[in-house]
Amino acid sequence: MTTDTRFASDVESTSPIDQATTEAANDPFQWTQQWYPVAVVETLDPSRPHALKVLGKAMVIWRDAQQQWQCFEDACPHRLAPLSEGRVEADGTLLCAYHAWRFDGSGRCIGMPQSKDKAVEATNCSRPQACAIAYPTQERQGLLWVWPESGEQGLSNSQGRSPRLIPELETPSERVVKLFWNQRDLPYGWDYFMENVADPAHVPVAHHGIMGSRYTDASYYDMPRLREVSTQEGFAFGVTTPSSPSASASHDFQPPCLMKISTTFANGGQLILVLYATPTQPGWCRHIGCQILVKNEAGKTPPGLGFFALPMPQWFGHILASLFLHQDLVFLHYQERTLGQRGRDRWLNEVYTPNPQDKMIITFRQWLEYRAGGSVAWDESCDPTLPPAEYDKDKLFDVWSTHTQHCHYCQTALKRIDRLTAIAIVVAIGLLVAGLMVDARAMAVHVALESSEASLWVAPPLAFWGLMGGAGVMAIAAVLLRKFRQLFYVYRFEHADND
Repeated sequence: MTTDTRFASDVESTSPIDQATTEAANDPFQWTQQWYPVAVVETLDPSRPHALKVLGKAMVIWRDAQQQWQCFEDACPHRLAPLSEGRVEADGTLLCAYHAWRFDGSGRCIGMPQSKDKAVEATNCSRPQACAIAYPTQERQGLLWVWPESGEQGLSNSQGRSPRLIPELETPSERVVKLFWNQRDLPYGWDYFMENVADPAHVPVAHHGIMGSRYTDASYYDMPRLREVSTQEGFAFGVTTPSSPSASASHDFQPPCLMKISTTFANGGQLILVLYATPTQPGWCRHIGCQILVKNEAGKTPPGLGFFALPMPQWFGHILASLFLHQDLVFLHYQERTLGQRGRDRWLNEVYTPNPQDKMIITFRQWLEYRAGGSVAWDESCDPTLPPAEYDKDKLFDVWSTHTQHCHYCQTALKRIDRLTAIAIVVAIGLLVAGLMVDARAMAVHVALESSEASLWVAPPLAFWGLMGGAGVMAIAAVLLRKFRQLFYVYRFEHADND
């Protein structure tokens, strides 16, 4: 086995790797015995079930009669039809829309209408084979968390571990300002997401125009280790930038789902980026994130992440997130596929990382290889084959299926925009017709009052121009609204056009 010795004092080399192997053997990282954030609760429509995947396993989440969100395997025990295609009934049960079997929040079957009579139905429903497979869930800090291990063992194990929560959100404080949660399914793997957010060097380059300049801000910095590597608890690195002595930053990786990036400013204020990622299926992950602004003792709010920290409706922030997420999406999607096509096992042997900015990325890849089995432990029902690269940019930059269809806020906003567009078109047509009628009436009056030898043309009255101008404004508004609504479906981005 070859070992990587780059930055031997900061990343694991021969001796630390041997130690990591021993630690992993004694206390291995268990992918299924973890809490994963799967949804922002307030954006979910509680009137219907929602399909999702965790570790490649198909699941469905839905809200029961006690207003609690539940998670089942997305397969009815009868004939394995997807429960996500079913209905949440008025009594708070989940109905399979294939044969109308019904389930309560625990997964117990409480209705089987094809049974001969009520006694037979009760007997059939009481059998373990009739139960849906349920997974532990909990709601914390506005997120729905799922433990992807079922049965009594899963319930017992889940009670002994807490989700990767944010301490600043646990205790209410006037100094802590949490901005909205955002959720997005991304067409690259969980490991590439974590690698990306462990890499501050890409920010002013890939996010040119939003988070700095690729020409002036791509500069040297160091990344000293702040917390030693642990199989279960991850690690942390700082960012030391000679050009920005007024702020200090840290990147804290807490497996399996959290990268917490904290920037502390000279006046005591702090910006915290909470970046969660859940491995959903090969080549995909679900990202949930937010900004937290911690005021200093004088009550001054620190700057946030570009214009995304400005006050705005939640749905508007969700849609604008494409401007940021799609700037590095294309890199991560294709580099993952490029490495997959090479068919080689070790990431560290395929890349060249000579600068200290790559310390945390190397450490993350070594943590994954030596402490977490080398890759995500996909469910046995999941084909681990990486999907091919997507070269249709409209599909690669899809927003509808990766966000809008899962977000109640954005669907509501889209309906309102469509309604406003229709109103603008109707008003534009009405003003146009009214203007033409005013002009025709003025012409008729002119002809009636003048002799036959007078000119038949007269300048339209002022009211005509007012109505025509209003019609033009409404028509432009309709066009702009139709262009804006495309952000709910597709947002294409090309770095070559980003000057």
